[in-house]
Amino acid sequence: MTVEQVFIFGAGYSGKAFARICPEGTPVYGTTRAPQKFAALEAAGIRPLEFKGALTPQISDALAGTSHLVVSVAPDEAGDPVLNAAGTAIRQAMPGLKWIGYLSTVGVYGDYGGGWVDETAECRPVSRRSMMRVEAEKKWLALGEETGLPVAILRLSGIYGPGRNALVNLKEGTARRLVRAGQVFNRIHVEDIAGALLHLAGQDRGGIFNVTDNEPSPPQDVVTYAAHLMGVEPPPEIAFEDAELTPMARSFYGENKRVSNAAIKAGGFSFGFPNYRSALDDMWSKGNWADGEARSPMKRP
Repeated sequence: MTVEQVFIFGAGYSGKAFARICPEGTPVYGTTRAPQKFAALEAAGIRPLEFKGALTPQISDALAGTSHLVVSVAPDEAGDPVLNAAGTAIRQAMPGLKWIGYLSTVGVYGDYGGGWVDETAECRPVSRRSMMRVEAEKKWLALGEETGLPVAILRLSGIYGPGRNALVNLKEGTARRLVRAGQVFNRIHVEDIAGALLHLAGQDRGGIFNVTDNEPSPPQDVVTYAAHLMGVEPPPEIAFEDAELTPMARSFYGENKRVSNAAIKAGGFSFGFPNYRSALDDMWSKGNWADGEARSPMKRP
């Protein structure tokens, strides 16, 4: 299938990575709440638009010609901001729309005591933010049923990449090795998020997919490996019970699970960075680990 025009609601770290690998010549529009970020979007090949919860004439014009819609805006207490603002446009004023991709989180699964989960697992979210994600997913899937459009839900694990990784944290002195017995997390490199989006969009394929690495690992191991690459001593281990954490940071440790990515791999997608070691090795060897923007061999002009 051809991707004629892309529109990204919430063109942040992941959205910009996706824009960079869209086929050359494909118009890509993207929104931000902050006009001062327009230059960064333009550098990624995105035509920037301001979105603060309501459609502008410029956004409506861009949506009218869009074939593939990506949503990377978190829900809030009022619901999903994009559905609230653009639901009617999606139903009535986007004649060329072929596919919708919604970026969600593996947080929707909640806590499984370190056990494995796949897309068939029951969602039993713990945090309020994950509860709202479950509701948003349901509404996007319902919209797909109503309109006959394929809706792909991408459940992402912890996002990292150039500018956001353990190497940067070590350099800035913010890395910590928190240890909690049995605790593991999955991760996902930003370029693999972009690749998964393009893979699904190119097939106009809907469904729910875990977009995550192969290897759920203890968080302290990532810091230790990064320190080894840099040739520095890792910070001392800190028992989770003794650590000073924000309520949000502590809540992440309240969920422990191993997330399977078998479904999207069975659909033909290959991860460029199947574990944190391959990703850190790549960034360290290329020297782009400290950059604020991920690089790609398929940069848009």
